[in-house]
This record gives sequence, C-alpha cells and structure tokens, in this order.
Amino acid sequence: MRRSALHRMGLFTTALLLSAGAAEAHVGRGGASGFTAGFLHPITGLDHVVAMIAVGLWGAQLGKPAIWMLPITFPLVMAFGGILGLLGVPMPGVEIGIALSGVLLGAAVLTETRPPLFAAAILVGVFAIFHGYAHGAELPHGENALFFSLGFVIATGLLHAIGIVIGLLYQWPWGKITVRAAGGAVGAVGAFFLWNALA
Repeated sequence: MRRSALHRMGLFTTALLLSAGAAEAHVGRGGASGFTAGFLHPITGLDHVVAMIAVGLWGAQLGKPAIWMLPITFPLVMAFGGILGLLGVPMPGVEIGIALSGVLLGAAVLTETRPPLFAAAILVGVFAIFHGYAHGAELPHGENALFFSLGFVIATGLLHAIGIVIGLLYQWPWGKITVRAAGGAVGAVGAFFLWNALA
C-alpha cells in the first residue's frame, strides 16, 4: 500500500510538472496570481462544486478505504485532464461529462449505491478528466500553469473534505437521511446543468 501511495504521488508530481511545461508561454503574472485564479476556478462553478462534494460524500458513505481513495483518485486523474486542456487536445462533450458527474454521483449517494471499490474509483476518475480538462482549457492568458494547477487541485481537495465532513454524519440514522438528501440535491443540480448542456 505504501509503495502504491508513493507511485500515486510520483504520478501527481509528474502531472504538475508536465502541466507547467505544457504552458511555458503562460508565465507572465507570477505565482500568487496564477494560484488564486486556479483556486477560484472550481469553487466559482456550481457544477464543479457539487460534483466534488459528492465525491467526498460518496467516499464517506462507502467507508474505508473509499473515504480516502476516491478523494485521492479524483485530483490525480483531474491533473491529467488538466494537461489535456492545457495542450488543447480536442475533447467533445466536456460540459455534458461534468453535468453527468453531478447526476450520477449524486444518484449514487442518494440510492446508497455500493459498487466494488475499483468500479467506484474508475467512475470517479472518468469524471475527473472532464473537470480537469475544463480547468486546464480555461487557464487565463498570462498565468503560470503550475501555480494555476496547484490552485485548482487544492481547492478540489477542500471541496472533497467538505463532502467527507458532511458524509461522516452517515453513522447516525438522521445523518443517513441528511447525506442521502445532499446526494439528491447534487443530482438535481447536475440534472439542471445537463439540461442546459443538451439544450
């Protein structure tokens, strides 16, 4: 397990370094500005916010080891998606994928779906690519890609943490209702964005 964690950390570091190299032209405004822009990007988009909170909710609902594995999987894969966005690799259906993440992750929490851990991690990882791509593709002109990436990864981690804290209520009967209701709210928001994406 320790070796696996080190492997993930290595992949994450590599992804960040690659993202910096992919946008060497964007180095004009300094780290603080890039970090702030990246940090604000996920938390100013409701479609991102609800999906990332849902990852924490679902992880807490599933218990160990999902409670930490899902919130680690998401930003790691999201960094890869961010690189694709920075490089301008064509990816159709990004907004639909982001909206679907809210619908399906919210539904999973609402219905207390308990798939095998690897299946849950794959589902979360697939959706993370869409979110990361959107972040990377919207790097403000002149910002530092590395600090921008660090900003949106840290903000994502904090949103996961909020979901986990709410999800910990699941251990009490009234808390189960609260967590499932939160999942339903996430699904409803996701459905709203999906409707707009398809309209």
